[in-house]
Amino acid sequence: MRFTGTDSYIATPDLMVAVNAAVSLQRPLLVKGEPGTGKTVLAHEIAAALGRPLIPWHIKSTTKAQQGLYEYDAVARLRDGQLGDARVHDIRNYIKRGKLWDAFTAETPPVLLIDEIDKADIEFPNDLLLELDRMEFHVYETGETIAAKVRPVVVITSNNEKELPDAFLRRCFFHYIRFPDRETMERIVAVHFPDIRNELVREAMALFYEIRDVPGLKKKPSTSELLDWLKLLMIDEIPPEVLKQRDPAKLIPPLHGALLKNEQDVHLFERLAFLNRRERH
Repeated sequence: MRFTGTDSYIATPDLMVAVNAAVSLQRPLLVKGEPGTGKTVLAHEIAAALGRPLIPWHIKSTTKAQQGLYEYDAVARLRDGQLGDARVHDIRNYIKRGKLWDAFTAETPPVLLIDEIDKADIEFPNDLLLELDRMEFHVYETGETIAAKVRPVVVITSNNEKELPDAFLRRCFFHYIRFPDRETMERIVAVHFPDIRNELVREAMALFYEIRDVPGLKKKPSTSELLDWLKLLMIDEIPPEVLKQRDPAKLIPPLHGALLKNEQDVHLFERLAFLNRRERH
């Protein structure tokens, strides 16, 4: 099967090519892009489109690569030994399987999502090089080797908080999700809000892209934030005419908390509105 997007996920042609190329090459798909552009959701949609289970591994700053393989709880075994628990005679009782172990041994080859890999320590990607390349690893405590019979589809997301090592990048198929143009964004909105008024979408989109183009904006609003904003506009029944008014003295849009996510950007719009009022007087 080839990935062509789903009913709930609009995939651009270049994204379809990237996904299918990674699947064909049996290489991890490394996806970068602005926060809120659907990188994480992509893995869910690939799994749905290919009819495979999804195994998500959400990375934190404290996550270690070994946790993706397995963890051996020596402390628990020592404690049980002191208590005379019979479980201590089988070391497997103290080995916790990680996400890669689950992915390698799944009955149906899954989609493995390694989400926000750049949050972890800089050595994290290097520590997974061999396992992702060979699709196997050794369990030293039991002497067994865990190997994937069929390679899972691996999707790795990054927000570019840290540079990834070249050796790791060489083993991936890379794709950058560009921010959607207006035509693509209209298709995305139509999927989420099929009954929304065309006039409201038109005026909201015009204002949304104007906001993204404001110089000095610390955080540009993303696709997910546009969808949240549209939902609020419909709930509060904000008429399109309110968005259509381009009063320079009122630059901050209604319900702007869905779009502007820090005080610096709100203050920027307040300053612009103040300057425009002064110029008019």
